[in-house]
Amino acid sequence: MQTPSDSAVPNGTLVQIPRFETADEAKAWFGARGIAYVLAQFVDIHGVAKAKAVPVAHLESVLTAGAGFAGFALWGMGLEPHGPDFMAVGDLKTMVPVPWQPGLARIVCEGHVNGEPWHCDTRVTARKQLDRLAAKGWTLYTGLEPEFSLLKRNSVSGKLEACDPTDTLPKPCYDYKGLSRTRGFLEKLSNCLRAVGMDVYQIDHEDANGQFEINYTYTDALTSCDHYVFFKMAASEIAHEFGYICSFMPKPFANLPGNGMHMHLSIGDGKRNLFQDKNDPRGLELSELAYHFLGGLLAHAPALAAICTPTVNSYKRLVVGRSLTGATWAPAYISYGDNNRSSMIRIPKGRLELRLPDGSCNPYLATAAVVAAGLDGVERKLDPGAPRNVNLYQWTEAQLKEAGIGLLPQNLNAALDAFEGDEVIRGALGPVGEEFLKLKRMEWIEYMRHVSDWEIKSYLEFF
Repeated sequence: MQTPSDSAVPNGTLVQIPRFETADEAKAWFGARGIAYVLAQFVDIHGVAKAKAVPVAHLESVLTAGAGFAGFALWGMGLEPHGPDFMAVGDLKTMVPVPWQPGLARIVCEGHVNGEPWHCDTRVTARKQLDRLAAKGWTLYTGLEPEFSLLKRNSVSGKLEACDPTDTLPKPCYDYKGLSRTRGFLEKLSNCLRAVGMDVYQIDHEDANGQFEINYTYTDALTSCDHYVFFKMAASEIAHEFGYICSFMPKPFANLPGNGMHMHLSIGDGKRNLFQDKNDPRGLELSELAYHFLGGLLAHAPALAAICTPTVNSYKRLVVGRSLTGATWAPAYISYGDNNRSSMIRIPKGRLELRLPDGSCNPYLATAAVVAAGLDGVERKLDPGAPRNVNLYQWTEAQLKEAGIGLLPQNLNAALDAFEGDEVIRGALGPVGEEFLKLKRMEWIEYMRHVSDWEIKSYLEFF
């Protein structure tokens, strides 16, 4: 399928949008480009984008009082039908055009209630944890790597399948044909991201049929979260234009690898990467600070799973054992290693790659939980032990036990139990963590009550 006709589609040039000091500056810049409406956008507890369209002429009200929402209509906001409004107050420096929808801009908002930042807004929660680093003169930098499935429904059966009917290889990772035949979608998505300053530097076909990854440059953690939400907004709507479905579901197909959202981590002080030490005796170029932060991630891994892999479906991805393509590419074991993609944490020299999160996580909550876990490791000077530079997918249960390598939770309920019992992570998330726990317990109960096709097939006439 060709790119939908759109004369406003950018040409792939990396464009840095000005950082505006006042609403008048922003209105003048956007007005000169024919942009008449601003999406006052935030996320619910699931990380799903929510918005109101506001005429640019009323931008000041979004920056001061905020755009008003009925909080009870939103997941996990901790508000009742008789309570005050949830006011989404915009952050002017986040305002950018929406290239795939000419005439629109987007501004990232944080929730306020009764004039104060709202404790159940996940961006507010992430900022609180990042402020703990800022108090030390540190900035967390993250690079998020979203994997996604580009699908369509079969016109006869209605079943989901790869958008390209020829994308059928049993081991399709990096396949040229698979990449080339979805070029229209991938290039439009990449061009739209580059048009707002998100520097896309790699695009590839991943290890499942219809699965892709687009990599863009790392930045400070809060901006990374904002970028990730924008990425999902762009990918979903551009796919819709093509007649496709862009899914970030962790495991859309039982027999294929799932969609991760790997998180690269480093801490800087404005001058250097504090996670890097080229004299590291273990050869991973990690500093003592990095090892302690890593120790915290490993110590709190079960609770982190609840936040980073927060759906019933997530645990179909975190499976023990091999995939038909050779690897699931998802962690099952609480471990770290050099360039080891069978570990929960891989070490690309001088930084950490947390491979646990998937496409269903709220990036703000995941970031907040990661900071809390890592800082606990720093404060307690936790030693992560020796790296494991072996293929853990091939180790037996006895080998793992002898090495002291724990297993990540294998279902959502187990992960929620770990989160509920983890005072550090639960305490860091505060009220929004309690809302999360309540909603996810309900999700587990609904899942356990569901009667699946597998059960009907297995048991209907068996007895």
